[in-house]
Amino acid sequence: MSSTKQINVAEYLYARLLQLGCDSLHGLPGDFNLLACDYVRSSGLNWVGSCNELNAAYAADAYARVRGLGAIMTTFGVGELSAVNGIAGSFAELAPVVHIVGTPTRASQSQGAMLHHTLGNGDFRIFADMFSRITVAQADLKDPATAPAEIDRVLRRCYTETKPVYIELPVDMVTQTVDASLLDTPIDVSMQRGDPDAESMVLGIILEKLYAARRPVFLVDGAAQRRRLMPSAEKLFEKAQIPVFVAPMGKGAIDESLPYFVGTYAGDGCNPEVKEALEASDLIITLGNIKSDLNTAGFTYRFSKLNTIDLHWDHCDFGYAHFSKVSYHSLLPRLTNAIETSKLQPTATIIPNIPRATLPTNGGDAITHEWLWPRISSFLQSGDILVADTGTSYIGVWEMTLPKDVRVITQILWSSIGYGIPAAQGAGLAAKDLGKGQRTICFEGDGSLQCTVQELATIIRHGLDVTMFVIENEGYTIERLVHLPADAHYNDIPQWQYHKLPEVLTPLANKDKVKTWRIESRAELDGLLSDRSFAEGKGLQFVEIHMDKLDAPRMLKEFGGRAAKAG
Repeated sequence: MSSTKQINVAEYLYARLLQLGCDSLHGLPGDFNLLACDYVRSSGLNWVGSCNELNAAYAADAYARVRGLGAIMTTFGVGELSAVNGIAGSFAELAPVVHIVGTPTRASQSQGAMLHHTLGNGDFRIFADMFSRITVAQADLKDPATAPAEIDRVLRRCYTETKPVYIELPVDMVTQTVDASLLDTPIDVSMQRGDPDAESMVLGIILEKLYAARRPVFLVDGAAQRRRLMPSAEKLFEKAQIPVFVAPMGKGAIDESLPYFVGTYAGDGCNPEVKEALEASDLIITLGNIKSDLNTAGFTYRFSKLNTIDLHWDHCDFGYAHFSKVSYHSLLPRLTNAIETSKLQPTATIIPNIPRATLPTNGGDAITHEWLWPRISSFLQSGDILVADTGTSYIGVWEMTLPKDVRVITQILWSSIGYGIPAAQGAGLAAKDLGKGQRTICFEGDGSLQCTVQELATIIRHGLDVTMFVIENEGYTIERLVHLPADAHYNDIPQWQYHKLPEVLTPLANKDKVKTWRIESRAELDGLLSDRSFAEGKGLQFVEIHMDKLDAPRMLKEFGGRAAKAG
C-alpha cells in the first residue's frame, strides 16, 4: 500500500488557488457543487456567499485586479449562465478569474440523462462550448490521473495571460484522490518571454527612433497594468525621464506625483493642454494600448500612426509594421538597460507644465461634476482602491488627480452597468485579505445601483471597509447624453430612498457598523469629506448625493454631443 499522502481533487484545486494568492472564493451553492463546497473552508479558503452569480463574477473580477487572481464557483447550467456577463467582462478587461462549475456525474453525462438544469436534449457540452469563447483555457476534470496537471495548466494560463479560465468539476470527481506531494512544486507563472533575436532587432529600431525624436513620450494604457508590466515600466520611465501620459484605462497605473507625469490623454475627451502636449510629440511609445471607443473618446486620437511604437504583451507594432515573438515583459528590461540618456535630444526631457484641476468657485451650492471630482481628488489617500461604475462616474475619474498607489477599477471597455457595487465588495474583500488597512471607495450611479444593490448585504456581512457614493440623478444620464431626446422616458428610473437601503440589508448584529447620509449641497458634502471619522473609511459608509440629471463630466457632454449629431 502506498504511503504517499493523498488529497481529493477539490482540495488540490483550492490549494492551488491559495498558492496563487486567492484567499476567497465567490459563488453560490447549487446541487451540483454542494460536495465541492464542503471542502472550501477546511482547505483554508474563505467562502464569500454572493447574492447571485452575476454579482459573484463581478466581485471576483475586482478581487482579481487587487490580488492577482480571483475565483468563482457556480452550479451547472442555471448558475454558470447567470455569470456569463461577468466572465465576458473579465475576458475583455483582462482580469484573471477562475470559474469553477460543479457539473453532473460523469455517468449522467455519458448517458445523456435528462437532468434538471439541462436543456433536456442530453447535450452536456453546450454550456462549456459557450464559455470556450470567453475564457482563455478550459478543463473538464474527468480523470483523477490527469486532473492535477489539467488544473495547473489552466491556472497557469489564467495567471500569466490575465484572462478567465473555466474548470468543470463533476460531482463524482470531487472526492477522487490525487498525490498531495504535487503541491510541493509551485505552478510556473513566469511571464512570457519573446524571441531574443526578434527583440534585439526591435530594440535597435526603438533606440534609433528614440534618440532621433525631439519630443518623445510614453503613453501607458490598461493592458500594461493588468498584465503586470508596471514594475518594469516604472524603471524605464525613471531612467528615461521623458514625459509620461496615461490613457483612461491606464488611470492609476503610474504615480501622478512624479515629475515626468503629464496627465490623462483621451483624444478630444481630455484637458486641451494635455491633448496638445501629447499630439505635438514626434514619437509616441504606447504600453498596452487599448484603442476602444470610450478609451479614445470616440476614436479621437490625433496623432500619426507613423509616429507610434505600440508595445504589447506578445507583439510590437512600428507604424504599420508588425513584429511577433516580442514580449514587453522581456523587452522592457533590455530597453531600460540599453538606453543611453546622453544620446537623447536636449528637448526630449522637457516636461510640459500643465496645472491640475482646481475647485470651481461658480455654480452656487449645487453639486456638479465640475466641482465633485476635484473635491474627491483631495479626499483620496495613498493606497486607496477606487471603484467607478459605468456612466458618469468612470468618466469623472479621468479628470481626477490621484495620490500615489491609488488603484482604479473600472470597466471602460466592457461597460456593464451594475458592476460597481459587486466590484466594491470584491475589492474590499481583497483589501481585507491583504490586511494593509486600505480604504475601498466606490462611485455608483442610481441606475447601476438598482441592477446589483443586494451585494451591499455581502459588504455588510463580511465587515468590509467600503465608502460608497451613490449619484442620484434620476436615471441613465450617460444614455440621455449619447442619444437624444435627453428626456426620453426609457432613461427614467424609480427614485428610491437610497440612503435607507443599507438598514434593510443589515443583519441586526451589524446594525452599528453601517452609516448613511443624504447629501444635496456642496457645503454638506464638503463637511462630510472633511470629517476625520468619515475619512477613516471604516465599515460601510453609504452616501446618497443628489445631482442634476443632465449634468455630466465635460468629456461626456462633448462625446454625447458628437454622438447625437452622428446619430
